[in-house]
Amino acid sequence: MSSNIKVSRAQRQAQTREALIAVAREMFLADGYNATSLDKVALRAGFSKGAVYSNFAGKEELCMAVLDSIHEEQIIGVVRAFTQDTDLDGRIEAFSAWAREGLGQPRWTALEVEFGAIARQSTYVATELVKRHRAIRVAIADLVRQVTAEAGIEGVDADQAATALLSLGIGLGTLRSLDQTIDVGVFADTMRALLSGTQA
Repeated sequence: MSSNIKVSRAQRQAQTREALIAVAREMFLADGYNATSLDKVALRAGFSKGAVYSNFAGKEELCMAVLDSIHEEQIIGVVRAFTQDTDLDGRIEAFSAWAREGLGQPRWTALEVEFGAIARQSTYVATELVKRHRAIRVAIADLVRQVTAEAGIEGVDADQAATALLSLGIGLGTLRSLDQTIDVGVFADTMRALLSGTQA
């Protein structure tokens, strides 16, 4: 019986955590990082401030969890585009279609920029952002290896391509957050050039 109680407690804590992340995400995106307090998140979510601190060390960790949820959605979109049952060019076109909707959302980008500025004062934020960017680069590199192997393409440095694509994505996303008329076609063209390699 005690094990069942422990499982239910763990499940409840997981549900509380997910609810806090969902509410915090809405508030961070709507009002920004600085204007959103843990008190406001707890009140909106219907929990005590203690419930927040039992799941997160503070606002920085909560915001990191929110950004993780956003990044996870973006990665899923990219992977879905590049695992379609078509050739490389078709996959790049599928990615372009996703990027037109998913890249450079103004509120996401504004939150990332605002939160990223905290890295100058917070070792925790700086360390965690570096860790996550490295993990994203590794994931992109693995995807590049998979896609080029399936296309029979050789001579592509997956790690360098991942760094270039992530950097371009961040830069283009920032520009598009200010001007949605900027076409993501440049991203697709650059991707074709990076992934062209030498045909096997």
